Amino acid sequence: MGTRHVALLVETSNAYARGLLVGVKKYVGEHPHWSLYLAEHSRHDTDFSWLEGWHGDGVLARIENEGTARFIRRLGLPTVDLSAARLVPDLPGVETDDGTIARWAVGHFAERGLRNFAFCGDERFAWSVKRSEWFAGHVRQRGATPHEFRMKPSGMLAADRERLAAWLGDLPKPVGVLACYDIAGQEVLEACKIAGLAVPDAVAVIGVDNDELIGNLTTPPLSSIEPNTTATGYLAAHLLDLMMQGHSLEPGLRLIEPTRIVARQSSDILAVDDPLVSEALRFIRARSDQNLAVSAVLRHVGLSRRALDHRFAATLGRTVHGEIIRVRMGHVAELLSSTDWTLQQIAERLNFSHSEYMSVVFKKHTGQSPGQYRRTVNGSVARQAFWQA
Repeated sequence: MGTRHVALLVETSNAYARGLLVGVKKYVGEHPHWSLYLAEHSRHDTDFSWLEGWHGDGVLARIENEGTARFIRRLGLPTVDLSAARLVPDLPGVETDDGTIARWAVGHFAERGLRNFAFCGDERFAWSVKRSEWFAGHVRQRGATPHEFRMKPSGMLAADRERLAAWLGDLPKPVGVLACYDIAGQEVLEACKIAGLAVPDAVAVIGVDNDELIGNLTTPPLSSIEPNTTATGYLAAHLLDLMMQGHSLEPGLRLIEPTRIVARQSSDILAVDDPLVSEALRFIRARSDQNLAVSAVLRHVGLSRRALDHRFAATLGRTVHGEIIRVRMGHVAELLSSTDWTLQQIAERLNFSHSEYMSVVFKKHTGQSPGQYRRTVNGSVARQAFWQA
């Protein structure tokens, strides 16, 4: 097989696109017959003069504007689209599952007791519009009214941030706001400062992309949903390889589920009306690395087990013991996805008596063994994460 010359029309200006390139690089590492052509550019660029005189075999492209779409049509080469805009609908494409992103965000807020939901979107991007639609649908399924702020196509100017602050001020409180991506999440947090709104007590915020720089640059640090960009880029490269070999692929999007929610301070809220349940939740979450007994929670809040279980069932739909297990398994999942520790090391860190017991409880709670969960999160296609169990 000769060398395949592949152009990457993927911007290098944001974390999501750079994650796609990581996935492409992973595929190329396993299939070294590729020669890649890439230039630094943003998602809005339409100047592809750097490809003048190029005689290629295929293209991986984020077709986010009509200029890029015209260029792709003119090339007439095998191409896989990595954008939700679908400006060239007859191409096969790979994208993040926006429905799952919206569902996870609404569930994340609802699990924290929030009953008001809002979305901050950017109409320039089809994926933002789709996330808005999915978000509104999941909110309505819970019997609530979705609210939405639309960023202007020109981007956020100083006056627009004031408009965003006014919108946030008018929302019913407390409210959970899903920002269409982390940059929008940063804008929401800054607008909260202008409006004098406490985060997360009045406004809880979660973004998308888990851009580590943005997430930890904001005050407070921004919670975010992490898409599986490596899997997305890898699959796109695989599909393009098939096309360059002469295979005919069906058009349409192949959807990849996100990996996890990275919870930071911006959504660390316990918005429940029952003050004793709220206090018990704080007590439990502060001790997720301990072998916490229900009796310790009962002593802390001064109620009988029957009384507190009744309050938990009415507020959260689960018992005190169920909440302890849920929080503990969440901590296990976090360590499985963010470290290379052995099961024994994780069990010791979280004060489980045996790693075998921890594994049994984890599988009962999530439907996956710890090993399966770790492979799922780090593998080619991520599945539903622990916090939806």
